[in-house]
Parts: sequence; structure tokens; C-alpha cells
Amino acid sequence: MGLGPGSISVPSLLSKAGLIKNSFSLCFDDNGSGRILFGDQGHTSDHSTPFLPEEGKYDTFFVRVESCCIGNLCLKSSGFKALVDSGSSFTFLPTDIYHTVVLEFDKQVNAKRISYQQVPWNYCYNTSSKESQNVPALQFLFPDNQNFSVHNPTYSISQNQDFAVFCLSLQPIDDNYGVIGQNFMTGHHMVFDMEKFKLSWSNFNCQGASDSSEVNLGPPPNVNSSTRLPANDHQSMPKTPAVPAPVAGRTTSKSSAPQQTSLFPVLHLAHSLLSLLLLVCPFVLTT
Repeated sequence: MGLGPGSISVPSLLSKAGLIKNSFSLCFDDNGSGRILFGDQGHTSDHSTPFLPEEGKYDTFFVRVESCCIGNLCLKSSGFKALVDSGSSFTFLPTDIYHTVVLEFDKQVNAKRISYQQVPWNYCYNTSSKESQNVPALQFLFPDNQNFSVHNPTYSISQNQDFAVFCLSLQPIDDNYGVIGQNFMTGHHMVFDMEKFKLSWSNFNCQGASDSSEVNLGPPPNVNSSTRLPANDHQSMPKTPAVPAPVAGRTTSKSSAPQQTSLFPVLHLAHSLLSLLLLVCPFVLTT
């Protein structure tokens, strides 16, 4: 169930019913709102990377990161396998890769590092509002030189008019894979295509774009038009608030990625998925 690549996920059921292509896209805006579009396969100009099979099966959205880049420097031996998980509020790196990345980030940032107990991150900085923040860019480099630029790798915490705190929103994970979470997907149009077994992305203004003009939607060829899902009525995710930093958790096993603990967006998503299942079930039962 849910949005995974399994045979009983919502996109798979909708595709089997002939309503959409077996693909969907997510888009998160800076204010924490987002949307989901079923059947979206993106554009040919998008960056992309293939999903990785696990024991010959595509049961999860794993990809391969070749290296991590901080500023203009791509770090040696910084590649890792990553689970792309919109259910995780924040991003996690394998412990050895994490230490390599945060140490280089700390070298390049022009702010004083502090200890800030209210958040789960270890690399936080105090900066004056009068000083210009020189936060180095963070990028993931995928195979075939496919570049994924993180729009904002930090989490800002306002203190007063004179000072502010920001943290590099990365955490270590004691496993052989990392997790690319919602905070690093922000500002991107993320397409999960299970027909072509690939993840694709592009820079995107999620809040200001028109659904019909910006995405590639449609059911598989030769599908009766009477079974098509109305694009504007059933393919939008309600706006949901951002998850506060202190509630972010850590992954403890391969079967469970870090999860959001905010109940409000979960209830909205559950309501949307239930509505879709009510549409799909009659088609599935008759096939």
C-alpha cells in the first residue's frame, strides 16, 4: 500500500485499472506545502538516475549516489546507496560519509559553530543578521554526471533581530545506505517512474505552477476514456505544514526509514489515498 513500487501500492493499482501510467510525482515547496500527481512521467529534459533492484526486485526506491559535493569540491570516497523517501522529514547519510561531508561543510562555512540542544543536528552555527551568510552549496552527483543540487541544506532558527542560528540538516545513520528526505527534495519536481524504473527531477516552483501546463499526465495507450481519472479533481495533495525539527527520528533498520511524527499531514494523505482506493476497487474487482 502507499506510494511504493509494490504491486498493491496506489500508483500500481491505478495503473492496473488502466487509469494512469505507473508513475507519480511529488513537489514540496519552501513553506512545507506539497502536491502529488499520479501518472506524471516528467519531461525528457529532466535529470534522471535508475532505481536499484534489491535481489532482482524493485521493492524500494533505492538509487546510487556517486559522490557528495560541498561548494566546488566533490569529495573522494563519498558515494553511497540512498533510499529516496518522502516519508522522512530530513536526510540521513551513512556514518562514515556523514563525517566526511560535515567536516568539509564546517571548513567552508563562515560562521561560528555552537552547541544547540533543541535540534537533532550536530553542526549548528550562530550568525549575526548584519553578516552575510556564506553557506556552501551541497550537491549529490549521480551516475552519468547527473547533478542534484540541494536548494537549502540548512534549517534556520530565528533568535532575535541581531542573531540567528542555522544548522546543517543532516544526520548520521548506522547502516550501509542513506535516506534522501523531504527537506532535500524541496524546490524540485520529483518523478518516480516505475515503467522506466527511474527517478527524475528538475528545479520547480511547486506553488506557482499550473498542473495542466507543467506536467506530463495521461493513462496508458488504448485506454477507454470513460475510465480516465480527472486530472484536476483527484491529483492534488492538500497543503500540509512543515514538520518541526525536534520531532525528526532516526532509522533503526532497513525496513523502516525515518518517519514524520506530525499527524496532520498523515491524516490528509490517508484521506486522499482512501478516496483513490474507492475509485480503483470497482475496476480491480472486475478484472
